[in-house]
Amino acid sequence: MVDQMEKIGKSWIQHGPLNKRVYLIKLAHSDYPDIMEEIETLVQSRGYTKIFTKVPAWAYAGLRNRGYVQEAFIPAFYHGEGDLFFMSKFMDPQRAVIPESHAFSVIDDLKKALFRRNLSPSKATIKPGLAMRVCNPDDRENLADIYRQVFQSYPFPIHDPKYILKTMKSRVIYFGVYDQNKLVAASSAEMDLKEKNAEMTDFATLPKYRGKSISSALLQVMEQDMKDRGIFTLFTIARALSAGMNITFAKNGYRFSGTLINNTNISGKIESMNIWYKRLIVR
Repeated sequence: MVDQMEKIGKSWIQHGPLNKRVYLIKLAHSDYPDIMEEIETLVQSRGYTKIFTKVPAWAYAGLRNRGYVQEAFIPAFYHGEGDLFFMSKFMDPQRAVIPESHAFSVIDDLKKALFRRNLSPSKATIKPGLAMRVCNPDDRENLADIYRQVFQSYPFPIHDPKYILKTMKSRVIYFGVYDQNKLVAASSAEMDLKEKNAEMTDFATLPKYRGKSISSALLQVMEQDMKDRGIFTLFTIARALSAGMNITFAKNGYRFSGTLINNTNISGKIESMNIWYKRLIVR
């Protein structure tokens, strides 16, 4: 079960029963504000419980007036200048409540620990015998396989080699760490070349290889690649309960900007997600 991508006018949304939400991924000015009525009608007809949006500053006041709340914020997101707001509307009040199973106190404790720690960036290396490189279309089966092993569910169909190949041909660069011929860790950078930003995402490491700074090494290689391509701003949407990934971004100079409550179906259940961002190139 995978949520579907759909184009409305010049804007893009993702929606479906897996995440029980509509995700407004890209909002075109020419579609606003009429698109919000279409999205809310869709949500009501399908019984979804959340609308999650990424919108420019010019849409902020209008969404607030429609009952949306700000969950996170990234300055200078669009071409190093325009700000981005993550705004959500909870159609079911229960969706805005953190269940005990999410152990929200753990999230709070993690945030406090991150801000207390000395997390100055340092060069991460991988152990001898491992090789890191940009993946190519021939790696699509290996990438899909590692994502199937690591994630029981995922908001996008990265378990499907066809999807990986399709994204490779458009805007996504995948990175991998190999132990001889075996892919043991992977990640990706999803670029918006027009707006000069990129999402650092799809981090997965096989259990045997965790705790060896592989994610930090991947992230640093990805950052250099993005800088070489002229990308200004980087961000990630990290599982709030994944201490390792939050620490990886914090110690590499990313700034915490908010938590998306009950937002994403990942590893078999809907979880809250943390937003981190980094200005790679300051204009």
